[in-house]
Amino acid sequence: MRFLPVAALLLFFIAAQAFTQAPGSAVSAQAIGQANLRAADRIDAPRVGEITAGQAYPVLGRSQFYPWLLLGEPDSHAPKGWVYAELVTVSGSVQTLPFSELILNQPTPPPASDPAQPTATATPAALSARFGVTGEVLGEVNIRYGPGVDYPRVGVASVGERYEITGYHTQYPWVRIHFASAPNQQAWIARDLLEINGSLFNAPAVSQVQLNLPTLTATPSIISASSLGGAAAVPLSPAFQNLGNALWNLVLENGFDPATSRFGGLFVMDLQSGEAFAFGDDIAFSGTSINKIAIMGALYRALSVPPSIEVATDIANTMICSENVATNRLLSLIGGGNVYFGAEAVTDLYRQLGLPRSFLTAPFTTIGTPEPPPYPISVPQTSADQQKANPDLSNQMTVSEVGTLLSGIYQCAYDEGGALLETFGGELQARECRQILHAMSSNTVDALLKAGVPADLRVAHKHGWIPDTHGNAALFYTPGGDYVIVMMLFQPQWLNFQESLPVIAEVSRRVYNYFNPQQPQDVIRDGYIPDANSCNYAGDPLVVDLMQAVWDG
Repeated sequence: MRFLPVAALLLFFIAAQAFTQAPGSAVSAQAIGQANLRAADRIDAPRVGEITAGQAYPVLGRSQFYPWLLLGEPDSHAPKGWVYAELVTVSGSVQTLPFSELILNQPTPPPASDPAQPTATATPAALSARFGVTGEVLGEVNIRYGPGVDYPRVGVASVGERYEITGYHTQYPWVRIHFASAPNQQAWIARDLLEINGSLFNAPAVSQVQLNLPTLTATPSIISASSLGGAAAVPLSPAFQNLGNALWNLVLENGFDPATSRFGGLFVMDLQSGEAFAFGDDIAFSGTSINKIAIMGALYRALSVPPSIEVATDIANTMICSENVATNRLLSLIGGGNVYFGAEAVTDLYRQLGLPRSFLTAPFTTIGTPEPPPYPISVPQTSADQQKANPDLSNQMTVSEVGTLLSGIYQCAYDEGGALLETFGGELQARECRQILHAMSSNTVDALLKAGVPADLRVAHKHGWIPDTHGNAALFYTPGGDYVIVMMLFQPQWLNFQESLPVIAEVSRRVYNYFNPQQPQDVIRDGYIPDANSCNYAGDPLVVDLMQAVWDG
């Protein structure tokens, strides 16, 4: 199997290159509904157009590292724009296409139909200001207790919000605003982050370097003991609580802050003591491929005999290659021939385990026309925040619920007890739980959480990422004790792997060192991401293991 170094995976192309393609390309694509076209192979590139279902476009090339395709004009084959691969149906083999780094020029906006008539624009509502000056926020910014980044944050402002300016600092480039949430109803924003409306110098000048400010109320720890599925939470020891607080600060220091639009969620459980803590657990994240762990639970509930060679191969390709076609075949098997009934069984697994905020209601995206649902599909409404992380409407999870499921599989496999066997004792066996973890332990993705521990350590994990969400759920077998970590990171539209992978790996390293202080991991490893195009487990020894009726691996 060929592997791509993480460093190579993370490169973004910033230089244009000439690109030609002979007319008559054998590969074409059309939108599944509607899809935006971008100037380059990334979500934050300028939008250059859109395509809709019903029109096929020649595919001129592909990105070497990202799931993006370069489309051409139907007649001239001139480059038209880049499209995210999962938004189109492809005819032909993309493997025959050359790699491209082409960056298109942005189109010139068309002139207004009537230049004499100005375009109507939305303006913020009028804001009464005692000094006649306001500030409009230009981007997502921190609101500070004083005029500098060393002062604690008292809030976050979003683009377009307007605040009354009540003063400006003569020594520092900060302005004071009226902010009702602060103890003295005053706070500060850096001047360059505002569009000033009115004369700033009509407001009072502030020249004191040391401000006499009321004491802020201490913010309670974000880390709390986690309890799900009806079980009582195990009280956190001081050392485990301190670990959670340190990880919380690490995530904040790297810019993933729940008070902003870029944030994360984390669940950690000590499988010996049962202690568990979490943050970001009130947020529903896209389930990505991580929810395939729950598919394994539903699959083994449905199987009355060991997997056939075809099913065992699909299990390996689902859990290691994240191959969606194989995943949907398993969902169809679970659902008695219908993938939607299979997805319903996955949601039922979560519900019966007392995990109501995670679900799957539809098959995974594949190339081709999707199977129509047998009944109207609605989005389950849960107690989690289902807006903040822009989660997939049909595939959602919370970090604690996936972590609780994974710990249940561990208890089923090795303790021959726990919630899974208590709930599904007549349908699941310890051998089957061990086989789920065996498949996950064969995962060849060495980045994310696995890059924070020694390379030869056994880690049963499932990775998952989409443009705005990156995550990993893992069970670690270590000399100092076994534990579970589930971590998700989110940034609107596009999350850069250069920013997510090191944070996830460093969290993992610190948890490993907590359990193994005598054998610490000094630094995170580079890790690697396998080439998905060469991932196929047909005929692999793992398939033979999964087919065995008695297996104690």
